[in-house]
Amino acid sequence: HLVPRRSLNASRGQHGHVQPFSDEDASIETLSHCSSFSDTASVADEGGEASEDAAQEDFQYKLKGFIDSTVDKSAKTRQGALDGLKTAMATRILYEFISERRMTITDSIERCLKKGKGEEQRAAASLACLLCIQLGSGIESEEVFKTLKPIFKNILADGSANIQARQAVATSLGLCTLVAEDDILDVHATMECFENLFTRSYARADGTCPLINPQTSQLHTNALLSWALLLTICTANQLKDILHLPKLPRLLESEDVNMRIAAGETIALLFELARDMDAEFEFHDWDELCDKLNALATDCNKHRAKTDKRKQRSVFRDVLKAVEEGDFQSETIRFGTERMTIDSWVRKRTYDAFREFVGSGMNYHLQGNEFIRDVFELGPPMLVDSATMKAMKISRFERHLHNSAAFKARTKARSKFRDKRVDVGEF
Repeated sequence: HLVPRRSLNASRGQHGHVQPFSDEDASIETLSHCSSFSDTASVADEGGEASEDAAQEDFQYKLKGFIDSTVDKSAKTRQGALDGLKTAMATRILYEFISERRMTITDSIERCLKKGKGEEQRAAASLACLLCIQLGSGIESEEVFKTLKPIFKNILADGSANIQARQAVATSLGLCTLVAEDDILDVHATMECFENLFTRSYARADGTCPLINPQTSQLHTNALLSWALLLTICTANQLKDILHLPKLPRLLESEDVNMRIAAGETIALLFELARDMDAEFEFHDWDELCDKLNALATDCNKHRAKTDKRKQRSVFRDVLKAVEEGDFQSETIRFGTERMTIDSWVRKRTYDAFREFVGSGMNYHLQGNEFIRDVFELGPPMLVDSATMKAMKISRFERHLHNSAAFKARTKARSKFRDKRVDVGEF
């Protein structure tokens, strides 16, 4: 089934007209304010409600300026505006503000995708995803996606398009489809677009790999990860029709470590989904697959970088356990006063997909974004009173002081120990 849909009803306020930012205003200095978007609450602690209102007005003024600057003649200014909006949407819940300007932002994204160059297109594609994450699963994000989906698919299929833009679109199209697609048949059609890309990285029947440059390999990897993400919302009948499990292991032969890892995790995800449908699920090339996974989990090839091997071995130990025993290494995510367990490959793929766009703002979205809380079945956002928040902040600050003191003490002790060693050596 698709992700549950939800209608968000928010009060809508009117904002006055704001002059567009100049080139200077869209400079690095202006953008640096974005890094502190999530800190306006701390301003309120110091100056009360008046300073909170002032901070909010200043914040909204900057956002309006960024929106206006997305149509500036200067590519540098447009790029800065897109990045500013991305940072804001990743670190704050802005549903009311954004829903009032949804069409304007969508038009800007469409223009930047069609007329911009690589980096601008990449930023616009990411902003489209963040816009859908902010609006949640419903009619508003569906309308945004209906406008942008044909452009995404054109860029993805166009071999002459900028490769960075295609890479970004491969990732954004996957998550936008998860959030905003209203027809499961269209989900399947989009998955076929991704298949048309990553299947080109399959090793040939004789075991040799096609010659693919690193940039194209990254495009194929992004397409595979988006395809895997959409597997998580496929119906049982669609999953039964997917015949790629026998061929997917061919991607394990890739020279690109990121592709090998993406293929391994996708295989683990497919096994999990297959066993959910049929506890007696059997794979006919079981022994051969397990041998391949075991070889990657213990890879000692000298021609591969040490960091790549370490990362690969760690992932494939988990993948091997998943295939052999149906096991998953659980992980607990803490945010605010809550915690969530990543206890399956389905949940891991979904969490990683959202995390890629909101980054360090993920914990903030887990606390306050109703749509993301729906996806992870966390219930409505918890209301934490200001006294509790203040107590949490004090305890964090005290912990920071304690850690700083302990660090200094350790440094002093080590310095003394080094001094003694030097003395002994000289003596």
